[in-house]
Amino acid sequence: MRELLAQDAYTVQPSPAPYPAIRRRGLAERRRRVAVTGAALIALAALPVGAYAVNGGGGGHGADTAAPGPSAGASRGPAGSASAAPSGPARPATPGQLLDGITFEQAAAGLRECLRAEGGPAGSAGDLGRAEDYRIILAARSTGDSNASGGVHVVAVKERPAGFRVVCSLDEHGVASGISTSSSDAGPPNAGPVVPDFNGGKLYQQSYIDKGHWKLPFRWGAVGTVEPSVAKVTVSYGGEETTATLDGDWFVAAGMLNRQVTLAPRIKGYDAAGKLVYDSDTDSSYERSLP
Repeated sequence: MRELLAQDAYTVQPSPAPYPAIRRRGLAERRRRVAVTGAALIALAALPVGAYAVNGGGGGHGADTAAPGPSAGASRGPAGSASAAPSGPARPATPGQLLDGITFEQAAAGLRECLRAEGGPAGSAGDLGRAEDYRIILAARSTGDSNASGGVHVVAVKERPAGFRVVCSLDEHGVASGISTSSSDAGPPNAGPVVPDFNGGKLYQQSYIDKGHWKLPFRWGAVGTVEPSVAKVTVSYGGEETTATLDGDWFVAAGMLNRQVTLAPRIKGYDAAGKLVYDSDTDSSYERSLP
């Protein structure tokens, strides 16, 4: 009986494993993963790099500032759609606020780089938020001084905290080299209808070590907040006067300085009837003399 059972055991063999089929399936899966990885790498390689092509003088824009116009924010799609998610900062009110050949895409990339490099960790006191929280109101080349070759300034604002703005400094390659922040809290408690940015000297003055020997021509800018009753703001600097753009709660002005100066820009505000409602020359909190 044992001999018969042993003979039957040798005749019962498990079916051989389908190695050719398993190997084919494995090769197909490996090729699929390689294709997906390759597509992802191609997509990453196609992303633009933030570099600036900065022209001299006024760039492709005929004037340093443009007439006020409606703000153009980022487009929004239906709730739940891919386009509903914010993709970047909002645009300035007018194209004339992007100077010296700087495109909005370059300014937005510079803002992102600046917030990433100069801001603190999320949730910390130094957290400046995301680029999507801001609206760009000015982008212009920075002339530089004895210690710097120049680059680009990008000014962006957001509503919270009130009157909050950043001035991002970037070198000619789009790499962040510093940031300046300010808010309405920096102004005087009895502020009038026009409030120049009291920490905005970075935009209209060169370093103290170059006093009296600024590099010319010098691209300057001036920003500040305005009340709704203000219909017009003018800024005079170096003997030239320009009408500022009113962009929401902000005024924005820029120009080219062609001579050495000792006084800061003079800022005037007017109501709808043309009445002078603010003059920086009579504002005791405004620093008229340059350091």
